[in-house]
Amino acid sequence: MRVWLVERYGEPEDMVFAERPEPVPGPGEALIRQRACGLNFFDILQIQGKYQARPSFPFTVGAEVSGEIAALGPGVEGLRVGDRVLALPDGGGYAEASVARADRIFAIPQGMSFEQAAAFPLVYQTSWFGLHDRGRLQPGETVLVHAGASGVGAAAIQIARAHGVRVVASAGSEAKRAFCRELGAEDVIDYLQPDWPERVKALTGGRGADVIYDPVGGDVFDQSTKCIAPGGRLLVIGFTSGRIPTIAANRALLKNMSVVGVFWGRERDETPGFVAETHRRLTELWEAGKIRPPVQRTFPLEQASQALAELAGRRVCGKLALTM
Repeated sequence: MRVWLVERYGEPEDMVFAERPEPVPGPGEALIRQRACGLNFFDILQIQGKYQARPSFPFTVGAEVSGEIAALGPGVEGLRVGDRVLALPDGGGYAEASVARADRIFAIPQGMSFEQAAAFPLVYQTSWFGLHDRGRLQPGETVLVHAGASGVGAAAIQIARAHGVRVVASAGSEAKRAFCRELGAEDVIDYLQPDWPERVKALTGGRGADVIYDPVGGDVFDQSTKCIAPGGRLLVIGFTSGRIPTIAANRALLKNMSVVGVFWGRERDETPGFVAETHRRLTELWEAGKIRPPVQRTFPLEQASQALAELAGRRVCGKLALTM
């Protein structure tokens, strides 16, 4: 099979496109012949050696895929060769085939394309976990979604709207702000403007946002503490800005605010049935027409480095996918 290999830390263009034998599924695993793989910003961080997961060399990035089951390992039940599935492998997505644990493989919902399915599991699971489980989102609240045009941001806007709350999104260009409005954000702000926290407060009658969904970190996190409502929850999703911020404890005290970590991977690994239950709830939202993975563009597998350059250059609204 064709596969992209990371043989040393560097940039996406340093990956090596190679031929390797297909992996063999072990006990409790299945082999997926892939049709698509979703791209995520942390793929770039992993290639650069800046992500918390550091596989041994050579490794292949890619954590959400779709395709058909090609082979089953010992002890697998409930799956059949030929099933049309999406999956969450532990890497290996930038290839023509990958292996995933059977409990992280699910039937593709009716009417969902392979490209949409590859853009569905990771960002939507993360956003559901953040807003529903960690953020304890309540009807009538206001949510501020930073980087609303990103993959996780787009998922968060849709899921928040499905919860019946008001959504304010932030984005750094007019095209991205228009995209956020199309997804359902009622108000959109430019977080490149220095006075954006005042804008959030003005939109909320001076109260601030009850929940702030922050995959950016850095200055965006710092400024978010100025426009969070009393008793608000500031959700730490990631640090695409490149800087991991800190907060003075007195600010948390004076606002009665909570800084809440959202580490979907830990919950996935430590809570049996969590991924399956979250997938069930997200499938219900898909079937109700309340969420739709926005795949802006697809690239053939051999153009993975070009696709990642688009992602790194922040020229993407929604998700990108590789196709095989």
